[in-house]
Amino acid sequence: MKSLQIIFAVVCLQFVNVNGNAADWADFRGPNGNPVHNGNLPLSWDVQGKKNVAWKASLPGRGVSSPIAVGNLVVVTSSAGANQQKLYVVAFDQQTGKQRWRRSFWATGRTYTHPTSSNAAPTPVSDGEYIYAFYSSNDLVCLDLDGNLMWFRGLAHDYPKAGNDVGMASSPAIAGDVVVVQIENQGDSFASGIDRQTGEELWRVPRDPRANWSSPVAYQINDGSFTVLLQSPTGLNAVDAKTGNERWTKEMSCGNITSPLKVGQSIYFGAGGTTRLKLNPKGTTPEVVWNANRLTANAASPIVDGENLYILSGSIIKSADSNTGDLNWQVRLKGRFWATPILSNGHLYFFNQDGLVQVVKVGETGEVVEEFEIGEPVLGTPAAVGNALFFRSDKHLFKISRP
Repeated sequence: MKSLQIIFAVVCLQFVNVNGNAADWADFRGPNGNPVHNGNLPLSWDVQGKKNVAWKASLPGRGVSSPIAVGNLVVVTSSAGANQQKLYVVAFDQQTGKQRWRRSFWATGRTYTHPTSSNAAPTPVSDGEYIYAFYSSNDLVCLDLDGNLMWFRGLAHDYPKAGNDVGMASSPAIAGDVVVVQIENQGDSFASGIDRQTGEELWRVPRDPRANWSSPVAYQINDGSFTVLLQSPTGLNAVDAKTGNERWTKEMSCGNITSPLKVGQSIYFGAGGTTRLKLNPKGTTPEVVWNANRLTANAASPIVDGENLYILSGSIIKSADSNTGDLNWQVRLKGRFWATPILSNGHLYFFNQDGLVQVVKVGETGEVVEEFEIGEPVLGTPAAVGNALFFRSDKHLFKISRP
């Protein structure tokens, strides 16, 4: 009987660990790059009156990257100084909001950005063991969860012409043992695979020399290897994560801000509005399932929840059938948006760049059910863990949850 109790305990611990990792929001736009969350988030909050605000923490400098949540930490990046040359990675306790650690570094590349952006524009990523923080200056930092420096790569030191006049914003992706960065601009334009343990460059492939802010997306295929999607204005490329060798290419005119989304065996990306591709077992060039020119996204990337596809087109949220691309409904919102919304418990949460939050209830039709001001600009996609929502402005990190 005792042995059975021990076995049961081990199984329970394994279950907790698996679900604990699954609960992390450790990537740009959440797990698998699809910001669909199953928690019960508050529909409204009051930053001034502190209604449903668990805590608010001050941040150094400024930044427009998204927070990530890994383990019991919320991690954000920021940059400071007259030329944004000082780089920060800051970790907070999820429960209390207390700063656990702060690390700072000096940028080695170009730090100039548009006034609305920041050197801390790319969102960090974590594999649950390490945190990889990337910046517009093309500096890549690897830290463990205690904030200890593992390695630092100044990619612009290797490729000094990498950068553009309004700043870089592509977020890194983890593909097995490789960290992939996509650095596309009018100068040194390339994608690179970096060994996540050592920081050594494993491969580098030249890319279209045009400004592009789309982020790479990684996924595992049947043989256990990883494929990385690289979207640029000339098309969508799939490369092997370990070698950078091309697996297939879809030449189409694509957007240069939104990122592709893989759900199941389908890929949704910004080309001719929105295009859906269907992957095939052979791993060769996928076929086009549909293309909908009415579903054009500006800055926010697509969201798919079952048979529902959500596209933020300017200030209009559109719901479409993910199987056909046919439009279901649309609702006009207020303001300009950079952040991708998140979907939780049948509601889409939108943050416009002026700090206005609009909550849309989804279903057969869409309806704005809440609208309120934060009072601070928000350009980064929020993160969600359990029944808590985390978002950041330039100066503050917030945790929103019911008491």
